[in-house]
Amino acid sequence: MKTTDWQKFLTRQQAEEGKRIFSVAELANVVDASPAVINVALGRLVRQGVIRRYVPGKYGLPAGVLVEDLVVAIDSDAYVTGAAALARNGFITQMPRLIECFTRRRHNRSRERKSALGTLVFVCVSPRIHAHPAGGVAGPAEALCDLWYTALRRGLDPRSLYTFRKLDSVTVPEAVLSRYPRTVRDGVASVLSVLR
Repeated sequence: MKTTDWQKFLTRQQAEEGKRIFSVAELANVVDASPAVINVALGRLVRQGVIRRYVPGKYGLPAGVLVEDLVVAIDSDAYVTGAAALARNGFITQMPRLIECFTRRRHNRSRERKSALGTLVFVCVSPRIHAHPAGGVAGPAEALCDLWYTALRRGLDPRSLYTFRKLDSVTVPEAVLSRYPRTVRDGVASVLSVLR
C-alpha cells in the first residue's frame, strides 16, 4: 500500500468509524500481510511522519489521538481518572506527571507504560470503585474521589500535592461517595466543605 493510501485509510477510519488507534494485527489485515512485513512498512511510515507509534504495537495518525483513545486500546476496561481528569477540566493547577487509569484487570506486564502521550499508570481497583464513564474520562466528582483513593493508598495527602480550584462547582453524590472507604469519604467531604 502506498503512503497516500495509508493516509487516506487512517483518515477515513477516524472520520467514519471514530477509530484512532490500530494494532499491528489490524494493520496487517488491511493489506493482507504478515506482521513481519507490516512492521517494516510501519517503520517506514513512522519515519515519514504518516503514522505515529503510541506504545509498542499500537499506531495511529500523528494528530487527533486522545489519551482516552489510547487507554481503551490498551485495556478496554480502563478509563482516565484522578489528577489527569481534574487537570483537564481546570480543577487542579498542576499538570500531573503520571496519567492514572482505573481498571478491574491486573496487568501481567508493567502497570506503568510510557507512551507518546505521557506515562500511563494502570491501577487495579475493586469493581465497587470502578465506574467506567461513557467518554473514557471520569467526571469531576469521580475523579476527585479516585485521586483521594490513590493518594491515600500511597500514604499521601492530596492537599499537599495539588492546588485545587473551582471545587465549589463540584457536587459529589452520596451514591458515588458510598463506593469508597471511609477515609476517602472524609477527605473529599473535608476539602469540599472548606472550599464552600
